[in-house]
Amino acid sequence: MFIKSAFLHFRTITRHRHRVIANCRRAGILMQGLMHDLSKYSPTEFIPGAKFYTGTRSPNEGEREAYGYSLAWMHHKGRNRHHFEYWTDYFPSEKKVLPVKMPLKYVVEMFCDRVAASKIYQGDKYTDRSALDYFLRGKSRRVIHPETSELLEKLLTMLAEQGEDAVFAYIRGLVRAGKEY
Repeated sequence: MFIKSAFLHFRTITRHRHRVIANCRRAGILMQGLMHDLSKYSPTEFIPGAKFYTGTRSPNEGEREAYGYSLAWMHHKGRNRHHFEYWTDYFPSEKKVLPVKMPLKYVVEMFCDRVAASKIYQGDKYTDRSALDYFLRGKSRRVIHPETSELLEKLLTMLAEQGEDAVFAYIRGLVRAGKEY
């Protein structure tokens, strides 16, 4: 059973990664796409991913249900800057950990990742609104810098309302301008 789950998990993460690479190419950040999520193939992430594989949701959810936390997710978010959870730091003036504004190139990669994940996990049910709906469902619970959240929501809304060609053209313009948001 584990061998079959390992194969299916490998196929899923590889299909996802290839979609992210294609999205990153369209966004003008191909090199980031080529480096995207390589840590998922490490034993720390891959073994729990195979163990808790279902094909319809992140294996990290199964690991959380089993243990109350996901070591695979903690490993992943600590090594992949396209996750907003990576961008937190301790602020002595506030005496707490707070979100930090993400650089544009990582917000763009996060967008590419979310769209690819929606396509992989939703299959035929995917629409250009899928990633926005997922984002909005968790918005009230998310600890993310407000400007980062605002830009991601803008891109996901643009996708939902105008489609992929329009949003990727807009993103390429942002990336080429080389300015932060």
